[in-house]
Amino acid sequence: MILGAGHHTDIRIAMRGSPHILIVEDDPKVRLLLRRCFEGEGFRVTEAGSGAEALERLSGGSFDLVTLDLTLPDGDGFSVGREMRVRSGVPIIMVTGKGDTIDRVVGLELGADDYIAKPFQLREVVARVRAVLRRSAPAARQGTETAAPAKDGGLAFEGWVLDIPRRELKSPTGACCDLTTSEFDLLKVFATHANRVLSRDQIMDLLRGHDWSPTDRSIDNLVMRLRRKIEPDAERPRLIKSVRGVGYCFAANVSSAG
Repeated sequence: MILGAGHHTDIRIAMRGSPHILIVEDDPKVRLLLRRCFEGEGFRVTEAGSGAEALERLSGGSFDLVTLDLTLPDGDGFSVGREMRVRSGVPIIMVTGKGDTIDRVVGLELGADDYIAKPFQLREVVARVRAVLRRSAPAARQGTETAAPAKDGGLAFEGWVLDIPRRELKSPTGACCDLTTSEFDLLKVFATHANRVLSRDQIMDLLRGHDWSPTDRSIDNLVMRLRRKIEPDAERPRLIKSVRGVGYCFAANVSSAG
């Protein structure tokens, strides 16, 4: 079910105290692996083997994040996640063995912050957890949190301005940067998910419906082309970071453009 721990991800976040994670998983072997993995990263861990137990734990404790399996012995994880979201704003990462895109979309629409599909590698889980914790940390909300673009607005980052309705990108000097349709769409995905680790699967899901069907290779090629246009040094990227074994992270402070 899990492919292996591998080495720890290099992504690190500065937080006060140890983040407290609630693992909701009916398989005791998987719970044990996740517990050992999280404790090895310095996290505090509480476990729950069912939906009812998870809701009881949530009511009786304070958690920084929940990993929620969608297949539970007393119901589906969707209903548990929905109830969690009613009771608390705790970040939720849904874990599922189902690869169907509909499950992913439904989970995110219910308020989940991210999802992980089984089988997964533990280093990917750690990368996702750290990314969600970073986004939800109080310090991150004081000016560095990604702003959702308005329909008639745009996004600004590192001096660049991404004009969503006009589908234009202006450089820090005010010059228009020539982007292809797919390059613009990819940059929009990155800018609206800044400081979040996105797997290639997630990027492909977000780009589908744009008159093409992206693949892992096409995503990597797109990233390479986009880096050449917005990075000072495409060989040593500062904005579009590669996360080994996972995907990419847009490491920029993004705000709404006036």
